Amino acid sequence: MKITTWNINSVRLRIGQVEKFLLEHGPDVLCLQEIKCLEDQFPAKAFERAGYQHLAVHGQKAYHGVAIVSKIPFRKVEKKQFGENDDARHIAALLENNIWVHNFYIPAGGDVPDPEENDKFAQKLEFIDALTGWFTHSPPKKSILVGDLNVAPGEDDVWSHKQLLKVVSHTPIEVEKFVAAQKAGRWVDVARAIRPEPEKLFSWWSYRAKDWRASNRGRRLDHIWVTPDLEKAALLRGLDGFHIHEDVRSWEKPSDHAPVSLHLSL
Repeated sequence: MKITTWNINSVRLRIGQVEKFLLEHGPDVLCLQEIKCLEDQFPAKAFERAGYQHLAVHGQKAYHGVAIVSKIPFRKVEKKQFGENDDARHIAALLENNIWVHNFYIPAGGDVPDPEENDKFAQKLEFIDALTGWFTHSPPKKSILVGDLNVAPGEDDVWSHKQLLKVVSHTPIEVEKFVAAQKAGRWVDVARAIRPEPEKLFSWWSYRAKDWRASNRGRRLDHIWVTPDLEKAALLRGLDGFHIHEDVRSWEKPSDHAPVSLHLSL
């Protein structure tokens, strides 16, 4: 089973790119973040034409929003809220093969890494704490967690550890809480299990760079985690089973995130 996560930054604006990606790579399950539309605005027919008959959408007007599109039927779909905010940041589907797929868009957190001065940063920390609480009280089993988690946890998940220590997405408090959430669910970070540090891994490059490849000031914000009962299936193919599709970042008017894929040998 091949699963891909991609912050698309408006699914209606980039539906042509999505169709191209599906044609070229054909994942069984595609998880999108920042779809930026309501459920009834989601371009369902385009996905159905591409062979993705099973859709789960948690939409929001103009902002946020997540979706799972799949060739594999769903047994159940769930949406959860984290914290006091009503944003559409989570959707989950129980696949026909009894694997849960959780798709998250964790708040970016704004620009100022101080919860007293920045409500968005406070919201982000509260969201991650809520995840830790959920995983602690309801340990996940046979599950895959994907999404734009908006934290680059390792020193080699950013272009410069020292220069980004005070930049939102890599601050010590974010990393500490992020790692605590991961440990609470006993999640396996597939990227680092297959391609360990000190290899640099990035999935996001700012629009501000005129030549993002030349500057290569990236961060690994997009993640795929699996529960221990799926670890062997996730790691069996090794390097061939995990891929960051950097070339997609060079397509015309791209998202600032590249898709990230995992092939599980079930």
